[in-house]
Amino acid sequence: MGESERLTRHKADGGPYVEIMDSTLRDGEQTSGVSFLPHEKLVIARKLLNDVNVDRIEVASARVSEGEKEAVSMICRYARSIGKLERVEVLGFVDGHLSVDWIRDCGGRVINLLAKGSLKHCVHQLKKTPEEHLSDILDVMEYAQSEGLDVNLYLEDWSSGMKDSPDYVFYMMDALCKTGIKRFLLPDTLGIMNPLQCVEYMRKMVRRYPATHFDFHAHNDYDLAVSNSLAAVLCGARGLHVTVNGLGERCGNAPLASVQVILRDHFHARTSIHENQLNDISRLVEGYSGIAISSNQPIVGENVFTQVAGVHADGDNKDNLYCNELIPERFGRKRAYALGKNSGRANIAKNLEELGLELTPEQTRKVTKRITELGDKKELVTQDDLPYIVNDVLKHSVPEDKVRLISYMVSTSYGLKPLASIKVSINGADYEADCTGDGQYDAFVKALRKIYKTRLNRTFPTLENYYVTIPPGGRTDALVQTVITWRNGSKLMRTRGLDADQTESAIKATFKMLNMIEEEFHD
Repeated sequence: MGESERLTRHKADGGPYVEIMDSTLRDGEQTSGVSFLPHEKLVIARKLLNDVNVDRIEVASARVSEGEKEAVSMICRYARSIGKLERVEVLGFVDGHLSVDWIRDCGGRVINLLAKGSLKHCVHQLKKTPEEHLSDILDVMEYAQSEGLDVNLYLEDWSSGMKDSPDYVFYMMDALCKTGIKRFLLPDTLGIMNPLQCVEYMRKMVRRYPATHFDFHAHNDYDLAVSNSLAAVLCGARGLHVTVNGLGERCGNAPLASVQVILRDHFHARTSIHENQLNDISRLVEGYSGIAISSNQPIVGENVFTQVAGVHADGDNKDNLYCNELIPERFGRKRAYALGKNSGRANIAKNLEELGLELTPEQTRKVTKRITELGDKKELVTQDDLPYIVNDVLKHSVPEDKVRLISYMVSTSYGLKPLASIKVSINGADYEADCTGDGQYDAFVKALRKIYKTRLNRTFPTLENYYVTIPPGGRTDALVQTVITWRNGSKLMRTRGLDADQTESAIKATFKMLNMIEEEFHD
């Protein structure tokens, strides 16, 4: 779909159309420590063009390296094969024919020419007068056009130029706005603007050059890249520059996902972005860049669609009271309800419903109590852990535990056997014992055996098998599952315990076994 067709379609839809240019492969690669391999650049470019459906991608700076040339050539060959070559752009410099030739040799057809947008950059960095710099720009532009390249023009440090030397900016624009340049790209290079300044400067540009296509390029030094991007669109910018996950030099650029949802939800603008692909492209770039996404990063963070407080889950149950327009399904994700000390029964019920598990209110209360206990230990409990918690709490549930652990202490020292001191209640009577063993759990069980043999004159089941695992499907090490097989005379029984601590999980499995035996002993 061409530019004019997209603009016509979205105008008919009733809202302004905003072009999205993604610069992850150029400006995003200027993030400290980030360098994409050529095949990684190709994979990201394919996904951005096809799945995410951004309008344009800026894929490299000219003349950087042979590896960069290989990457740009691969991307251009691919884009040409699917009829989207005009949507691939490369940053070039005012360097005579060098950048243009480099881009042309790669198969590119669009140069984003980097010129100076402030007088101080022109005079102090280039050591040239505005007239000399303008002459050099025109020479490169005319050569690029003669080689069949479209030209967009960056006015680098434009925000400082508008603040300190607006006459210089207008001098450059007056000379260049009718030269065949397709788009003027206005960067807040140092990330110094606030939204009010962005409104002021962008309005001046649009009013003075109403027929000109302006893109705005934000940097996030003051955490205002997204706000400034919205301000620019409100004042007539037709395009915005973004990067996946907000990658970019220093504090980064405006994040693609955040800009997209604000444009749609707060400005009712139209874009070509397929929102259900935003999470996938975010994860892809996270993997290739090695820059982890914060868990609370809007839209793509791991926890942004997770309700923690039980009151929120209760409100969602009643009428989605704690939901906004950012529903997770919109982005190919699902809402989750955290399991921990703040969960409450509503969160547990939501997770049980998701898993297709039906419990009685009393069973739900017991499961909630168990999860709260784990949360008090600051352990992360996932939905994958939940079936094992349910099993642990309910499988051998009895009306009243006849055998209860009141307290215990286990200690271990270098060169000495572990020691266990325990106090238990059996049918209402309290017993204490100490014992050493080959391990902490072995010492604990030997102390129990001593109580059963010397105080109760009863046999204690023998341990046949013992194994410890993280629950299958669990994504964290919050829970340890201990499964113990016991022999009581000719009968085998198997019990399991679940806890964050391996010794405690084994102890829980042991007391489940003792209560089962006690029930049988009194029947």
